[in-house]
Amino acid sequence: MSYISALIKRPGEIPRHVNLSDSLEALQKSVDGYIETIKIANDLVILCDEDGKLKEKPYNCTICGYELVGDIVIVGMDGGEFADLPVDWKILKKLLPRLWEVNDAKRT
Repeated sequence: MSYISALIKRPGEIPRHVNLSDSLEALQKSVDGYIETIKIANDLVILCDEDGKLKEKPYNCTICGYELVGDIVIVGMDGGEFADLPVDWKILKKLLPRLWEVNDAKRT
């Protein structure tokens, strides 16, 4: 089993750096559902529950115009495979400052 460096952000919390198993089952468990990927750079994706809005999961944040709900995971991409974050998470904090905003308001 291999692990990848990732960020997890839960609604109402700031992101935290974790090492996750790169298995599909572990990643699905981390978003509590079937994975939807949102590409935000050639080597960076957001993983979220593809049915999160239908399940009425709480609002998490808005990144690159996407209103995300429920738990999200940010990982790297390498040749079509999930991989370690391509940059240090502290750099992501500068690139995606809205990710660190804590917002408990539910969007509709």
